[in-house]
Amino acid sequence: MPTSNERHANVVAITSPEMFTNLMQQDLERVTLLNFWAPWAQPCEQMNQAVIEFAARYPKVLFMNVEAEEQPDVAESFDVEAVPTVVLLRGHTLLAKTSGCNVAAVAEALALHARDGSVRGAEGLAHTNAAPQPAPNSYAASGAAVPAADDTRLHELPAGLNVDGESPQDTERRCRELMNRSKVMLFMKGHPGMPRCGFSQKTVALLRDQGVEFDHYDILSDENVRQTLKRINDWPTFPQIIVNGELIGGLDILKEQIATGELADLLRSA
Repeated sequence: MPTSNERHANVVAITSPEMFTNLMQQDLERVTLLNFWAPWAQPCEQMNQAVIEFAARYPKVLFMNVEAEEQPDVAESFDVEAVPTVVLLRGHTLLAKTSGCNVAAVAEALALHARDGSVRGAEGLAHTNAAPQPAPNSYAASGAAVPAADDTRLHELPAGLNVDGESPQDTERRCRELMNRSKVMLFMKGHPGMPRCGFSQKTVALLRDQGVEFDHYDILSDENVRQTLKRINDWPTFPQIIVNGELIGGLDILKEQIATGELADLLRSA
């Protein structure tokens, strides 16, 4: 099983959502690779070994091994539906996502966003307004993705297609209206009385502890809104917290802004 590797200080095994959040907020410029795996899935063995080799080649990239079924909150935040799944981030920006033991695709993504072990600066990243592409659903047998045990699947839509006959332009317009529906708008999984992921639950608790009035929207009930918010806010996970019509971030950013007083300043502004 993959663990924090003594030979590579940049390989860690995630043991709790809090550990994941703390590591992610330490450096918002760092490139991070998340390796979602399961001990019963044979294709994960090859990817786990590849992660060790990649870690030696890219010492400034942080490699997180996440056992998907043991850390469901983290897995759900990245819509992990099969193992292995690899997610590459720069801060909170999604750079790449692959499903299945596609080591070549992971190597290509790392080569694009990291160079000789050094994280590429902003000038080295390609900027795009396009939505992140969904992970492929099938691979050759040697790299087949294995469905996660919880087979509640929430498939991402192909680019340019929406459900219910709604055009992408109409969905974006509706998203922006929702973002401005309240001074503080929380796009979450579930609703405040019944959150459907740990990050959403903790976000609701924090906002209530601070006495913040907020409106909410369940993104699990609306796939169009879910995918469009990822694109227009350039933020791949939920919950998303909107203040004065602008994204401030997710749970870790909320914690930081509460600690620094920045959230209070935003709430006082018009």
